[in-house]
Amino acid sequence: MTEQKTVPNGLTSEQAKKLQEKYGKNELTQEKKQSFFKKTLHVVCEPMFLLLIFAALIYFILGEPRDGAIMLVFVFGVISIDVIQEWKTDKTLNALKDLSAPHVKVLRDGKETVIPSKDLVPGDLMLIAEGVKIPADGTVLKANDLCVDESSLTGEPEGVWKVTPDEEEPSLDYWRKDYCYAGTLVTQGSACILVDKIGASTEYGKIGKNVAAAPETPTPLQKQTRKLVKLCAVIAAVLFALVGVITYFNIRDHAFGSRLIESILSGITLAMAMIPEEFPVILTVFLSMGAWRLAKKHSLVRKLPSVETLGAVSVLCVDKTGTITMNQMTVRETWAVDGDSDTLCEIMGLGCEADAYDPMEKAMLNYCETVGITKEHLLSGQLLAEYSFTNELKMMGHVWQHDGEIIVAAKGSPERILTLCDLDAEEKIQAEDKILELSQQGLRVIAVGRMNPKSITEIPDKITDCKLTLCGLVGLADPPRQSVKQDIQQCIKAGIRVVMITGDNGVTASSIAKQIGMPNSDSIISGDELNQMSDEELRKRIEHVSIFSRVVPEHKMRIVRAFQENGEIVAMTGDGVNDAPALKYADIGIAMGKRGSEVSREAADLILMDDNFSTIVDTVRDGRRIYDNIRKAVGYVFTIHIPIALASLLAPFLGISPANLLLLPLHVVLLELIIDPTCSIVLERQPAEHDIMHRKPRNPNEKILTAATLIKSVLQGIVIFAAAFGTYLVFLKQSSGNAPLARTMGLTIIILANLFLVQVNSSNCDFALQSLFQLAKDKVMWAVNIVTFGGLLLILYTPFSTFLKLTPLSGTQFVMAAVLSAVSVYWYEAVKLVKKIIKKK
Repeated sequence: MTEQKTVPNGLTSEQAKKLQEKYGKNELTQEKKQSFFKKTLHVVCEPMFLLLIFAALIYFILGEPRDGAIMLVFVFGVISIDVIQEWKTDKTLNALKDLSAPHVKVLRDGKETVIPSKDLVPGDLMLIAEGVKIPADGTVLKANDLCVDESSLTGEPEGVWKVTPDEEEPSLDYWRKDYCYAGTLVTQGSACILVDKIGASTEYGKIGKNVAAAPETPTPLQKQTRKLVKLCAVIAAVLFALVGVITYFNIRDHAFGSRLIESILSGITLAMAMIPEEFPVILTVFLSMGAWRLAKKHSLVRKLPSVETLGAVSVLCVDKTGTITMNQMTVRETWAVDGDSDTLCEIMGLGCEADAYDPMEKAMLNYCETVGITKEHLLSGQLLAEYSFTNELKMMGHVWQHDGEIIVAAKGSPERILTLCDLDAEEKIQAEDKILELSQQGLRVIAVGRMNPKSITEIPDKITDCKLTLCGLVGLADPPRQSVKQDIQQCIKAGIRVVMITGDNGVTASSIAKQIGMPNSDSIISGDELNQMSDEELRKRIEHVSIFSRVVPEHKMRIVRAFQENGEIVAMTGDGVNDAPALKYADIGIAMGKRGSEVSREAADLILMDDNFSTIVDTVRDGRRIYDNIRKAVGYVFTIHIPIALASLLAPFLGISPANLLLLPLHVVLLELIIDPTCSIVLERQPAEHDIMHRKPRNPNEKILTAATLIKSVLQGIVIFAAAFGTYLVFLKQSSGNAPLARTMGLTIIILANLFLVQVNSSNCDFALQSLFQLAKDKVMWAVNIVTFGGLLLILYTPFSTFLKLTPLSGTQFVMAAVLSAVSVYWYEAVKLVKKIIKKK
């Protein structure tokens, strides 16, 4: 039954503002913000930076304050890069949180408006509907078939039907039926609620007041990188001791104090070179920036790890309506049993909700208008009772006192409505033939039936007790989106299987599947068949079936689980309250942003802001690009650290004095100034490779640093080391006084090789020149390259060279360094060429 009460116009914006100043935000607990000082301290406490600061102190102890000061300037530079990057990441994540924050519809200034739930204040008029998670406590002012699941508070699984307050007999129960509670879920109907309590004052807030925030658990990818960093740190510690001891015995002519400090400096140089502290930065920056880029493309990431998982998706389970189709239902054809189309349309209209939410009901009411049956005429009677739609029944009905008679107007799936109709064998065959005919046209078929009880006492309590007369059938069409056919083909090429899961009948689903080019479009499993299957049978059948019809939410969970047990990574789309468990269970839950319920959005990892299938495909492509770029960045870090580490390790073994080393600690920190922006800015921006959607989905258990990536990085690093260290040795052997020149040649080769390395490694298959053309218009890329090259010229040809124990290079020497650095990197282009030739064969 419908409960009604006059609803006022709500608060004004000014009143809401004053109330918020008084009561605060509608939040259970205020988020604790980490101070800028603490964040900076966290960065400084990284082992790498502690080593750098320790090295600077040793320079001061050695009586070389100039070197110590330069070292501290460089340390400040590297720390600044990390702090700024972390600040940018926080800013990005906060922006994403604002986008994904729960919203609620309220009456403000006399009109409906959507606001963030945290901005609700006592006195607000909150408009709730099916699928909304109620964000505050409040009194029911107006209710329309409102049923609320309060199990999160009471533990009772049954839904509670809400009513407006009875002033004569107020409720004395603790859990009131005329009151709604925060944290509970609207499972049916709609209502207007007068907000009474918010935040910690709500019943939900009282329960959660003392619950501490759950600690953040690292993702598998984060765990992998942390293990790598720890392993490198252990190796660095061992080599630190080894190099320190060797250096100590190499400089017997030095005094004890000097020998000890020089030995420690040599060890620190190597330890700094060995610790790839960029790994955690890479993960955080790449995933957060990836999420921000996806948000710009209408995909809102709620959980960062899902960005990385996207690249591994192998099965995509999608709903037909609104995702594959346009969700713009129109009535295409009607069939009246007795030829009376007007009566069929009137009964159809009476069976619809007055405030239609469902696209099919909207289409039916619009069709009634076109044939001259106005909404005013349909609502002119008195609504006596309602039979609510449920997934089990798949039908609904309204009981009207209309035009002097009592009418039960029922509509729903033909399979269910026909069971309530008194049809003889011939009439049943005729109806079933017409259902098949409409379905084969790709129309969604709804059956309409009526009953005329003689009095109110004869109205059945349940729709299943009704004895209906079949009025006819209605065929509705929801055409596929224009781009879906191309998107399906793209998924097939990418090794992603698209599975259609729909509440519609199999014939209609099959017709749509054929239109969009889905494989196995004739092979269908219905909900009834699913009920008869064991889990083992289902696992076998789903290998060749891509359409599931007449399913209920429980079936969706079974389907997802069956694919997962077959070793697939499953992405699942959904929009309803009952889709939430399946979305949660899937590897990637994708909720619809436009038509999706608040609960489905909360359960999902990803929210599609435009409900478009093409956006899902673009999101998967971006997920693959992000993972590709993370892997490239990890490989790059290993490559560039190898020449630094080997140079620091080999020099003591060759008996080179600490004063003549290729890399002193301040040079290592100088290189860190180049490496950090390269891996966190340049490689993150790399576009997707042209074959990224022609590959099979990656194995989710595959490690980020595979054997192939490691071998490639080691080979590239060794060649760069050979070019830099070999040149350094040649110049050093010419004269022991040539150490600054030798060092400058070696360092220049490493810095220039770093620039070339990014171009070569930006694609695994495209040549460096192709990658350069792709990024020709990218201002950030140009800026990083120009700044790096300009920085090199600055430290070579200004007084900085003296401070850094370098010397300016002649034109010939600079060209020689540039050629050697290019050769040390571009040899890998020949490897790409060989790979392409083999692939073509």
